[in-house]
Amino acid sequence: MELSLDRLTKHYKSKIAVDCISSTMTPGVYGLLGANGAGKTTLMRMLCGILEPTSGDVLYNGHSIYDMGSAYRNLLGYLPQEFGYYPNYTAQEFLLYIAALKGIPSHIARKRAYKLLEMVGLSNVATKKIKTFSGGMKQRLGIAQVLLNNPKILVLDEPTAGLDPKERVRLRNILSDFANDKIVLLSTHIVSDIEAIADKVFLMKKGSFLLQGSIEELVAHAQGKV
Repeated sequence: MELSLDRLTKHYKSKIAVDCISSTMTPGVYGLLGANGAGKTTLMRMLCGILEPTSGDVLYNGHSIYDMGSAYRNLLGYLPQEFGYYPNYTAQEFLLYIAALKGIPSHIARKRAYKLLEMVGLSNVATKKIKTFSGGMKQRLGIAQVLLNNPKILVLDEPTAGLDPKERVRLRNILSDFANDKIVLLSTHIVSDIEAIADKVFLMKKGSFLLQGSIEELVAHAQGKV
């Protein structure tokens, strides 16, 4: 399995948000680091097929994702910084609703919803309404819903926002296990999260990859300069 960025570029009028980025991802965890405005969210939205590039392409196993349509969306899990939910739904009702939207049969959806709620530590509040949840609990619910269809490609925009240190460790463990045979792209401002689980890091600045490589390679590159 291979996800390739081929000279991926996005312009907004005179502003270049993503500037001719090329790279290839195979199964593993990839960390995306960069200051606000570096182009991280724009890049992730193009990877998910939400935005079309000005030029360049995203290829899944050699096929443009923009030609694949629903076949690519079925492989994908995307968690934006702020995901939508219905506050009067319980956690279980919300996951079953999302599962129905994804076309997952109800008997499979119930088993998977229960397993995922247990995985993210919400099984004890499965019948509580989401409006009663803390920010961290809502974030964990978002992580559960993005895993419902067992995606092959997982794109997470600031997934550890609002999580306490214990919850962040739980998420890192989930992603590490999940990435054995899948591609995970994780954007965060918390460098320790990237350091703990990322196989490769993309350091983004002004729409370009300033550096890309393993943690060891990036640290070696910075020696004597920082």
